[in-house]
Amino acid sequence: MFPKFATKRYVQMIRNEETICAPATSGGGAIAVIRISGPDSIPVCDRIFFPSDRKIRFSEQKGYTIVFGEIRSDEEIIDEVLISVFRAPHSYTGEDSVEISCHASPYIQQRIIELLIRGGARAAKPGEFTQRAFFNGKMDLSQAEAVADLVASDSRMAHRIAINQLRGSFSDEISMLRADLLHFASLIELELDFGEEDVEFADRSKLVEIVDKVLNISEKLASSFSLGNAVKEGVPVVIAGNPNTGKSTLLNLLLKEEKAIVSEIPGTTRDAIEDTVVIDGIRFRFTDTAGLRETTDIIENLGIRKTHEKIESSSIILLVADINEGIVSLDDVLKKIRKQFPVEDKKIVVVVNKIDTVENGNRKFIFKILLKQASEILLFISAKTGEGINELKSVLSRIVESDRLNSENVIITNIRHYDALLKVSESLRRVRSGLDASLPEDLIAIDIRHAIHYLGEITGQITTDEILSNIFKNFCIGK
Repeated sequence: MFPKFATKRYVQMIRNEETICAPATSGGGAIAVIRISGPDSIPVCDRIFFPSDRKIRFSEQKGYTIVFGEIRSDEEIIDEVLISVFRAPHSYTGEDSVEISCHASPYIQQRIIELLIRGGARAAKPGEFTQRAFFNGKMDLSQAEAVADLVASDSRMAHRIAINQLRGSFSDEISMLRADLLHFASLIELELDFGEEDVEFADRSKLVEIVDKVLNISEKLASSFSLGNAVKEGVPVVIAGNPNTGKSTLLNLLLKEEKAIVSEIPGTTRDAIEDTVVIDGIRFRFTDTAGLRETTDIIENLGIRKTHEKIESSSIILLVADINEGIVSLDDVLKKIRKQFPVEDKKIVVVVNKIDTVENGNRKFIFKILLKQASEILLFISAKTGEGINELKSVLSRIVESDRLNSENVIITNIRHYDALLKVSESLRRVRSGLDASLPEDLIAIDIRHAIHYLGEITGQITTDEILSNIFKNFCIGK
C-alpha cells in the first residue's frame, strides 16, 4: 500500500525503483556497514556472498536474519562479513534490504560497492534511503527531516528534540489539528452543496472553538522556533562590556583554549571572535566582542558597531564588569543596552569579574544594591582563577532549560515548519474574523482549506518535487 499522500508520479517512481547501495557509516572505526535497498537487494548480494555454512541458501533467508560468510570476486576473497536481511515491508525503507557489516578498510568498502554495482545495484544519492522510507509510508516528511537532525545532533538537547520528532510527537500534533479542520471543512462543503435547502450541518459555535484551539496550538508551536533553532544551531551568547574587563579571558576559560588575545591594553579585541562549547548537554555559541566605549579609532569603532550587531542577534548577554571599576560604568552600559534592546528579548547576566583582586565583600555588596530592583542575574567570578565559572555555567543551562524544554512539549527547529505554521495562523485568523463578521460559508471555506493545505505540507500529505529535493539533498550518503 502506498501512503495516501503519494501522487501518481511518486507511485510510478517507486514501482520502477532500482536497487541502491551506499556506505552507511563514516570513517574512523573498525567496522563499516554497507546498506542495500530495493527489489533486487537479496539477489545482488547472493551473487557475491558465500555463507560459511554451505547448507544455508542466502536467497531463502527470512527477515531479521544475520548470516556469516565471505564476500568474493570470482575466487578472490574480499572480506569476511556479517549480512543482515530485512524483508519488505519490515525494513527502514519498507523494501527488501540488506546490510553488510565488513571491516572498515576504505579499499574493502570500495571493492564491495563495485561488486554490488556490477551485480545490478547503483550508488545511492544523498538521503535516498530515507526518501524511500517516506514514499513507502514508513514515516512522514517531518519525521524524515528529524532523521537528518538526529544524525547532526551534537548535544543532549538537540538529540532530545530530534528523537521526539522522529518518534512522531510533532506529526501526531499536526495530524490531530488537520483532522479537526477537515471534519468541519467537509461539513461546510456539504452545506454549500445544499445551499438552496437552507440547512446547517456545521455548528458555528463548535467551529469557533475548533478554530481557536488550532490557532492557539499553531501559534504556540511557531513561537517555540526561536528556542528550538537556538538549541539546534547553538544558543547565541554575547560577551560584552567595557574594554579591559576580562571578556577575552572569560571566553578562553569557557572554551578551554587560547582563542582570543588577552592584553591589558584597552581596545585589543576589534572583531567578534566566535566558537561553540557544550555545557550540560546544551550547545552554546559564545562571541567575544570589542569593548563598548567612546573612541576616535576608526577600526575600533567598526568593532564596536559589530558588537551591537552581535548583541541584537543574541539570546543571552554576558555583561562583564571589572569589580575594581565600581558601579558607575556598569550602570551606564546597562542603561544603554536596556534602551537599545527590548528586555523581554534578551536575558542579561551581569558578570562581575576579577574578584580575585579584592579582599573584602564591600564591593560585592554595592553591586548587589545596584541590581536589587533589576531583572538581571548577578554573578561574581574570576576569569583568571576560574572561581565562580561553574556557577556561571549552571546559570546558562538553567536559562535554556526552560519548562518547555523539560516537558514533552513539541519544539520546532525547522524553518520550513515554522513558515507553514505562520501561514496556518494567518489563514485561521481570517477564518475567525469571517465568522465574527458572519461572512458567507464559501469565503470561510477557502481559508479553512488553506490552513489544511499548510498543515499537510509539514507532514508531506501535500508536497512538491522542489520541496522534496531541497529536503533530501542535505542528507548524508547512506541515510
